[in-house]
Amino acid sequence: MATHPTTPTVQAAPCAGARWQGNSVSDIRRRMVDRVATTLCWAATVLVLLMLFSILFVLVRNGVGGLRWVTFVHVTLPPGQAGGLANAIVGSLIQTGLAVLIGAPVGLLVGIYLAEFTATDGKLINFVRFVSDLLLSAPSILVGLFIYMIVVVPSGHFSGLAGALALSMLVVPVVVRTTEDMLRLVPLAMREAAIALGAPRWRMILFVCLRAAREGVATGILLALARVSGETAPLLFTSLGNMNWSIAPGKPMASLPVTIYQYAGAAYADWTALAWTGALLITTGILMINITVRLGLGRNRK
Repeated sequence: MATHPTTPTVQAAPCAGARWQGNSVSDIRRRMVDRVATTLCWAATVLVLLMLFSILFVLVRNGVGGLRWVTFVHVTLPPGQAGGLANAIVGSLIQTGLAVLIGAPVGLLVGIYLAEFTATDGKLINFVRFVSDLLLSAPSILVGLFIYMIVVVPSGHFSGLAGALALSMLVVPVVVRTTEDMLRLVPLAMREAAIALGAPRWRMILFVCLRAAREGVATGILLALARVSGETAPLLFTSLGNMNWSIAPGKPMASLPVTIYQYAGAAYADWTALAWTGALLITTGILMINITVRLGLGRNRK
């Protein structure tokens, strides 16, 4: 009678969950470390949220009273004369707008160079990337002093254009980093397909790579705009401020951050109230920009 070979029974290895629920010393220690780490993460999250909401609560409580029609139509005036923030709001819009118009194209071109021309000159690429990272972490007051020495001192006067140049230097590294990262996410197959169809390199970059990464590039520009919207130190050395209407880029120009800096430490109640209102306006604007960026990223992921 023929005997058939018996197949050996293979015992299933215990799953990770079973090992995790064990009662050995190492399992107990692992569970304790996990619970402690989870508790610390939740505590840090709650602490950060409490700090954020406390700042927003203080800003709303102290600044919402100044959201009146006078604040948006009157210029800054001496204490007790019912002044507003119209010139500061317009000056901030002009200077940040010019900064983005100057800095965004430069950062876009540099980001394209770093992402698409890596095979040309490795040393130059590394040097440009190093300078960009250095500017990204440089204190804004040093940027203001630099523009003060090369623009304000030779011209002999402060100006809104000098303030825009200082802010544009803060815009450039943010746009460079986001543009390079977004272009690197474009699949290589899309580049190869464009080149295989006979498209020159500039057309491939412009109509294929940038078109595929346009949402990420736009996000970087918005983040750069949000960063420079509340900068004070560079404007103290460049545009200085102006109590009157001034929309000429060649003259000193008011801005919300500088006005807040001047009014916050004043001994007059109306100036202090306007400082809180200006801070609320800047915070609301930056918050709306960040929410727009988040919504855009969420839509793109879908």
